[in-house]
Amino acid sequence: MNEVLVPFPAPAWRPSVNPWIIAVSVMLATFMEVLDTSVANVSLPHIAGVAELALLVSYTRIVAPEAGRVTRRTVEEGMYVRVGQVLMSIVPNDFWVVANFKETQLKAMHPGQPAEIKVDAFKNEVVRGHVDSIQAGTGSRFSLLPPENATGNYVKVVQRVPVKIVFDPPLPDPSRLGPGMSVVVTVKTR
Repeated sequence: MNEVLVPFPAPAWRPSVNPWIIAVSVMLATFMEVLDTSVANVSLPHIAGVAELALLVSYTRIVAPEAGRVTRRTVEEGMYVRVGQVLMSIVPNDFWVVANFKETQLKAMHPGQPAEIKVDAFKNEVVRGHVDSIQAGTGSRFSLLPPENATGNYVKVVQRVPVKIVFDPPLPDPSRLGPGMSVVVTVKTR
């Protein structure tokens, strides 16, 4: 018998392989290795189960509402998670401060005015910013349970109004800033 060798066409030719077949094959090999069984002992329902798992994994999508730093991570590699389960918290990359000024301090304050922010974590550094917005009501009015003062016992209490102060670039070290940190804000009203 004579053998004839036929050369492959140009090197750019590649047989088309479905990536799902490769993924299922890898998962099947892993499945068999874990169970320590031979190919002859694997039944069709097991293969179908692995293919179904591969399909379910393809539907998996993990998304975040915005870019930022990961904090309070509650998930580890290999854990099972459910739809809608919170896996971590994200601290956004844009920074601001909500300062609660007394209503008597708002007379000359308006958006756009420069502000100085002293962050306790930055020792004696002063960070620049500006007034972004002034809330249209006091903080107590928007709380979960607003206080209701008894009638007949009138005591005037100065209310606090939240004012959003946005940091101006550049920040000294943004990785040291986080929610809940203590700051002292001074707004230049003149």
